[in-house]
Amino acid sequence: MKVSSWFVIIACVFVTSLITANIIAVKLILFFGFLVPAGIIVFPLSYLFGDVLTEVYGYAATRRVIWLGFACNLLTIIAIFLGEIAPAAPFWHDQQAYTTILGFTPRLLLASFTAYLVGEFMNSFVLAQLKIATKGRWLWTRTIGSTLVGEGFDTIIFVTIAFWGTIPPQLILTAILTQWIFKVAYEIIATPLTYVVVRFLKRLEGIDVYDYQTNFNPFTFRKDSIEQKNSKQS
Repeated sequence: MKVSSWFVIIACVFVTSLITANIIAVKLILFFGFLVPAGIIVFPLSYLFGDVLTEVYGYAATRRVIWLGFACNLLTIIAIFLGEIAPAAPFWHDQQAYTTILGFTPRLLLASFTAYLVGEFMNSFVLAQLKIATKGRWLWTRTIGSTLVGEGFDTIIFVTIAFWGTIPPQLILTAILTQWIFKVAYEIIATPLTYVVVRFLKRLEGIDVYDYQTNFNPFTFRKDSIEQKNSKQS
């Protein structure tokens, strides 16, 4: 698949949303009376633009961006860790603040990376399948439907791995439901924006990929030879 400038822009927004959300997630905020991590402000954008990527460019192209996001996030974590263990200047006294804000525990890293991969791939897979089932109609059904599934897996996996055994099961369930509902509501509210971006890209790029014969294995890195054959002008 030929990579266009717009594809690169959408991919960059996707990756930036992911990394930003992971960095600011350390802060807990009250949002309309609900206790949520600050990362929830921007993290749903990764799903919104993930929907755009799958809807316009197909699952195979989105698969590469998902793994790109994983690699970029891993690089960010490594850089933060190296910055943490590097000897501080004698006059710099904010090491503890650095560790508190930017530091990561292995358990949280496992929760974050696992939830991201499962959630994003489920989101893309469901959207691609719904696009075929609806024959490209009713975009809102697949953007919201895929978010229900993808964000559901993401939230369940992250909260369970990160907090199981440290907080009561009732609070874990409350945290899962609260974050899941918020993320889905975010997607619903942003649906008009999704329509605008999708229509703009399909018209500009002249493609509308249908994944009829795409290999949905998330670990396949080879270029899908039939990807363009499954495309048609919208």
